[in-house]
Amino acid sequence: MNLSVFCGVSVDGFLARPNGALDFLDAGGNEPHGFEEFFASTDVMVIGRKTYEVVLGFGGWAYGKKPVVVLSSQPLDFSAIQGSATVEQMSGDPASIVQQLSARGFQHAYIDGGITIQRFLAAGLIHRLIVTRVPILIGQGIPLFGALPHDVKLNHIATRTYSGGLVQSEYEIGS
Repeated sequence: MNLSVFCGVSVDGFLARPNGALDFLDAGGNEPHGFEEFFASTDVMVIGRKTYEVVLGFGGWAYGKKPVVVLSSQPLDFSAIQGSATVEQMSGDPASIVQQLSARGFQHAYIDGGITIQRFLAAGLIHRLIVTRVPILIGQGIPLFGALPHDVKLNHIATRTYSGGLVQSEYEIGS
């Protein structure tokens, strides 16, 4: 099973403001930068509880019919999600989550959310990182990367620039 990250960060490396707000991401001009194509290439999404709560605040379910797994050890309320969305809760370490998803036939997971990305990366389970830097410094917030048990070698695949100032780098995780 392949696990990929596709995320936007401030130039100083933050995924969100300290309160979870993502308003600064608009500084990149909202131009197309490959997200739709990436999202279509995945067959399941794995997010943390905090990311789930932020997404609910958008006023509508952003992920359509794509199966979404929300990681939490506490009970979650999915009643706010309307329509034919498939959302479920799981808990456990990243390896057991991947094992459960793989056993169900999923082949490509989109991993999102600060702590979730950090946990899966530390467990050595992420295969691909696509990080889009938005041309803004926010000074503090939720970092993309946290402490790691060891160095993680990245193999550069491509770097793309966009007219609105976005700079996107794609990496495969090395061995």
